[in-house]
Amino acid sequence: RRLYFDTHALVCLLEENGFTTQQSEVIVSVLVKIMNTNVDMIYKDMVTKVQQEIALQQVMSHIGGVKKDMIILEKSEFSALRSENEKIKLELQQIKKQVTDEITKVRADNKLNLNLEKSRVKELVSLVTSRNISTLGDLQIWHAQQDRALTQTDRKIDTEVADLKTMLESHKLDNIKYLAGSVFTCLTVALGFYRLWI
Repeated sequence: RRLYFDTHALVCLLEENGFTTQQSEVIVSVLVKIMNTNVDMIYKDMVTKVQQEIALQQVMSHIGGVKKDMIILEKSEFSALRSENEKIKLELQQIKKQVTDEITKVRADNKLNLNLEKSRVKELVSLVTSRNISTLGDLQIWHAQQDRALTQTDRKIDTEVADLKTMLESHKLDNIKYLAGSVFTCLTVALGFYRLWI
């Protein structure tokens, strides 16, 4: 073992300070043993450069395996989310088509009802005219009633159309919320993988 101090000089220094030669040599040999023991204990906790490189290679291969697993998992998660988004788009298109069909049906029914009301009003007008209504006040009252009936019919049509529009908007909002939730879930998963990777 290499010693980092001069043992002979230490023996001479001890002899100059009143120790005998034998005592000085014993003290120096004890110091050398203590130093060797300390160095051995330090060497037990240390690794060689070759061992360090082997451990580094093992860690790097483990990190490479984890990266591959993360890439595979990320691809599978994103493909699942894409398929879910495609399903949601198809469902949205179906719902939109159904709502459009319902609106068209309601409009057609309302137009038919309106036409029936108009024809009924015309028949009533012709009937009233044929009976020769004597007073103008009765005619005005009758017109007011017919206007009220038409106004109520128009209000019914408007309320039904408004209800359908609100239903469509609520479906749109629900689907947008679901899509936003899916996107945030994807981002959370990606950030989690990114954080684990780093």
